[in-house]
Amino acid sequence: MIQHYKKLLLAAAFVCTHTAVANNDASLAEKEKQDFILEMSQKHGFDQQFLTKTLDQAKVKQSILDAISRPAEKTLTWSQYRNIFIKPKRIEGGVQFWKENEADLNKAYQQYGVPPEIITAIIGVETLYGKHTGGYRVLDALTTLGFHYPPRSKFFRKELLQFLLLTREEKVDPTEPTGSYAGAMGKPQFIPSSYRHYAIDFDNDGKRDIWNNNTDVIGSVASYFSRHGWRRDRPVTVPASNVDNHHNEMVKAGMKPSITF
Repeated sequence: MIQHYKKLLLAAAFVCTHTAVANNDASLAEKEKQDFILEMSQKHGFDQQFLTKTLDQAKVKQSILDAISRPAEKTLTWSQYRNIFIKPKRIEGGVQFWKENEADLNKAYQQYGVPPEIITAIIGVETLYGKHTGGYRVLDALTTLGFHYPPRSKFFRKELLQFLLLTREEKVDPTEPTGSYAGAMGKPQFIPSSYRHYAIDFDNDGKRDIWNNNTDVIGSVASYFSRHGWRRDRPVTVPASNVDNHHNEMVKAGMKPSITF
């Protein structure tokens, strides 16, 4: 009987502790959200009531937290990635996309110097030419990660800031855009800061639509590459040879940085 009561007491203590931790986490998240609203109001002129109402509509999703905790980018090698991407379906889709959008691809090449095959490949890798753009509301994704995922909350709060600026600039309801669990949007999967800085209105219709307008999608990918240093007709790769033991040590160290400046 005594052992039974001990077990009950331990279970009760665990529940109380777990509840207290959850309450503390919720309180911290709420404080950070209120600080964020105040900052957006003071620095960017947002109405506090509007932001409060908007963020109150965001839903914290466990599936987003689960996804960010085990991203494929951390667990798959290139040989595994290759098996995912280099498939007949993706290649055939690329040929079709190229044919259907040849004029815009050529225009992007002339204006930015990024070849059609590079632009097409990027869109194919990111979303299979728009077939998989993500089913989460961007507001839910960025709010969940910005206030409930401490390892990268600072980064995602910055992206939430960029997203709110973006929706104001584009005159879009912030509850409407959808994307990946990390808040990447449209056929090229631009995060909000990339959208604001690199997406373009390539057909001059007054909108930068990277979900449904292939002309804007193509121009935006080319713009992104150009702004990141792409040079027309320059080699994409450069052959290298290992000539001494120093290089062997660098290779053994792996891809992760092992020294600081």
